[in-house]
Amino acid sequence: MPRVTNGPATRARRNRTFQKAKGFFGNKSRLYTAAREAVERAQKFAYRDRRANKRNFRSLWIVRLNAACRPLEITYSRLIDGLNKAGVVVDRKNLSELAIHDVPAFEAIVAKAKEALNAKA
Repeated sequence: MPRVTNGPATRARRNRTFQKAKGFFGNKSRLYTAAREAVERAQKFAYRDRRANKRNFRSLWIVRLNAACRPLEITYSRLIDGLNKAGVVVDRKNLSELAIHDVPAFEAIVAKAKEALNAKA
């Protein structure tokens, strides 16, 4: 009886790996073992960083908001507290976009937050 190696499945698996390793430097795109290791490592980092990305962007928005608030004589934490007390629901991403691109609208939101802080104090 002939020896069965399941060649088509093995070749398909290797081709999938080489497809993912396209553009990698040196032997990582040419030798199967090196390509497999590089692809596994890349996928591990991609999985981790899809989650880290969300944290990084939120902290960027907070830094931008704090920088935009300071000239208006309020801190980031007081702004968020005031917005919560005023019942204004705007996420940090859109607030930071307003602070960058639409300063009058951002100033109006800050004024509303200050008003809520003074009313509740």
